[in-house]
Amino acid sequence: MSTYRSGTRHAGFRISLLALAVSAGSAWAEEPLVMEHVEVIGQAVSIDEALRDQRNSDSVKSVVHADGIGQLPDDNAAEALQRIPGLSVERDQGEGRFVSVRGIAPDLNSVTINGTLVPSPESGRRAVALDVLPSELVQSLSVVKTLTPDMDANSLGGTIEVESLSAFDHDGLFYSLSTEASYDENVGETSPKFSGAISNRFSLGGGVDNFGVAAALSWQDRDFGSDNVETGGKWDFEDDGARMREFEQRDYEITRERTGFGLNFDYQPDDFSSYYLRTLYSRFKDTETRNAAGVELEDAQLAGEFGDAEGWRELKSREETQTIQSYVFGGERMMGLWTLSGQVGYSEARERNPGGISSATFEGDFAEVGFSSTNKPRLTVDPSFYDPASFELDEVEWEKTDARDKEKNIRLDLARDYDIQGYASQLKFGGKLSRRDKTNDAEIWAYDDFDDLTLADFQGGKVDYALDRFGPGISAGGLEGLIGGLDASEFYNEEESRIGDFDMSEDINAAYFMNTVDLDKWRIIAGLRYEGTEFSAKGTGLRDGEFEAVSSDNRYDHWLPGLHTRYELTPDTFIRAAWTNTVVRPTFEQLAPGFFIEDDEAAFGNPDLKPLESMNYDLGIEHYMGRAGAVSAYLFYKDIDNFIYNTDLAGTGQWTGFDEALSFENGSSAKLYGVELAYSQKLDWLPAPWNGVLLGANATFSKSDAEIEGQGSRRSIDLPNHSDSVGNLMVGWENDVFNMRLAANYKSEYLAEVAGIDDAAHDLYADDQLFVDFKAGYFITPNLQVTLEALNLTDESYFVYTGRSNYNAQYEEYGPTYKLGLTLTHF
Repeated sequence: MSTYRSGTRHAGFRISLLALAVSAGSAWAEEPLVMEHVEVIGQAVSIDEALRDQRNSDSVKSVVHADGIGQLPDDNAAEALQRIPGLSVERDQGEGRFVSVRGIAPDLNSVTINGTLVPSPESGRRAVALDVLPSELVQSLSVVKTLTPDMDANSLGGTIEVESLSAFDHDGLFYSLSTEASYDENVGETSPKFSGAISNRFSLGGGVDNFGVAAALSWQDRDFGSDNVETGGKWDFEDDGARMREFEQRDYEITRERTGFGLNFDYQPDDFSSYYLRTLYSRFKDTETRNAAGVELEDAQLAGEFGDAEGWRELKSREETQTIQSYVFGGERMMGLWTLSGQVGYSEARERNPGGISSATFEGDFAEVGFSSTNKPRLTVDPSFYDPASFELDEVEWEKTDARDKEKNIRLDLARDYDIQGYASQLKFGGKLSRRDKTNDAEIWAYDDFDDLTLADFQGGKVDYALDRFGPGISAGGLEGLIGGLDASEFYNEEESRIGDFDMSEDINAAYFMNTVDLDKWRIIAGLRYEGTEFSAKGTGLRDGEFEAVSSDNRYDHWLPGLHTRYELTPDTFIRAAWTNTVVRPTFEQLAPGFFIEDDEAAFGNPDLKPLESMNYDLGIEHYMGRAGAVSAYLFYKDIDNFIYNTDLAGTGQWTGFDEALSFENGSSAKLYGVELAYSQKLDWLPAPWNGVLLGANATFSKSDAEIEGQGSRRSIDLPNHSDSVGNLMVGWENDVFNMRLAANYKSEYLAEVAGIDDAAHDLYADDQLFVDFKAGYFITPNLQVTLEALNLTDESYFVYTGRSNYNAQYEEYGPTYKLGLTLTHF
């Protein structure tokens, strides 16, 4: 229910899953919802119905209703979001995981589920891995790019809002059942997937259909993998060329199981009040086996040269489970001209490894070792490198970890509608209390001093490695049997176990007020938000072999004004401008209190880091034409203070006598600016069959400038993880029984890791990527559809290079995936 009853609801960019399915960059219709902000949202109805809703509203939006969920060739929420203008994804093993907004790193954006913040399962990050959320549990997705004062101010690129299924999204009984089989070409395995959703309304008391129940369930068990070769950026750049110091081949075999469940309740006892309870549970289990083989050259070598080297073979075998659970209770009550709304939320994310081999290493010495190619190196070595008897067991490291992130919040908002000389207005104010706790606990055992044991004693099956000859694999079961017979207490690694442990708390108290007024064709929103943050951290440091307890406290306050305007140029054309201020806290890895100091080397977090502060400007125009037709253009500019980067402080301040002192520092300032373009249209004015053609395209072009300093030097860089070009292109066709769409997603290169201040040559860059996906569907009956999908048709790889594009830091390829599915829907 709206909290603004004067008929002038707030403007927002909305893009839905079906809109994305139909236009891959979505029909940029945007609606004035309750507060004015640039928003992209998805629901799932036909594009025609969506655009009619948009035209009848007071805002610019793109909308779709629930029947379109599953129409995209996407397994999870992250991959669905990549179709939205300005968004791209970071991938893990080829699957979309973290979402970047306008080229800005995922840790600088926030995610909410049903209005409550989603914490991160990973110990060091704020970014939420959205591959934890199956797309079937999602009713709508939105990305709010300009924040109004009543919203949390903790995002630089945008706030991703996830809404789960509600019974009031449908009239009466709704259900959907899907089954799917996917084939991964890289590993040659077929994997199953099942999902379903159901909702209905019931009459309670004297009401009619005023109580709704909705449930959704999804399960997938996927077998896949990748092939990798990497140097880690270990090149020496000299006058006669680039010399490599080491490289490694890796083969990944992964079983990824996703289970998701949501149960939601809605109650509307009368026309003036509504209440809801939203619950969501998602479980993501990764079972990974990684075989690796590598060499460390005694002297750095050019391609084609030969020399002595230490060789190794390594196994990683672990099971890791991530869970997210969220519970939100809220409601709204109208009292004359006043509207009272509130919400209580609790969410918890956890990443747990109950115990596994983090590293089992076998070593040997080899002569006449060389390599060919600098971007995808291939090993040249004596055949003894492929003999398991040539490698002696050096160490087995067993690791057990548990990271938790809990967030509790309560929010209260009060709004009053009134008139200013006949102009509709609204005053709104409120506050929010948020309490967040992040903990990490690791236990590590390092087993060594093995006598006369070689890889031949633990040889596993054949390694299916496509990039080069690999050699024998390693048996995890044999190694587990070996260390299982030893006294674990004798091999406990106290240093590694304690330094990474921490307990952090972050309390945020927020209050705001804002006023909305409609002046003829103008709508103006002005307001101010206050956020006060109290942060504390506890951990352990190690200084020259002695442990030290570490604690840190920090407090800061931010006053964040905002101004939003919208002007109706014509009934089909709108102009919008916004000035906003946001604040983004450092990641937990950057704030970690633990440290390691030994002789002239040190590594440590920085609990005293300042949060990023950004002043943001947005100006845009949208125009709607024809059926499923919209075109928009937006300019944006961000002035950022205190951005954070990793650095080496050796040679400065208290680290003057050190060779290495790795940590994190605040940069002085950075700037990000660009343009965002979007277009979509159905060519229904053409004669058949061309009237079924759907077109969609969007692109974001941006540039960033930042400066870093240390070790007596200063240099300019791009913002880390910022891609200056992101785009989507979609061509589709559909009629009543058949549909197909070809979608392409592009992301340009970006700075992945900053090397030393004076060592730009060893900065790591992730190369550009172009993914092309295809999906076709045929309705056997009006309620039963069979679908065929082909993902990553370009066989796109992941390539990170060192300074220059032909020097490998990491290369990884995944291969295409093919899917066949069947969906039964009733509504």
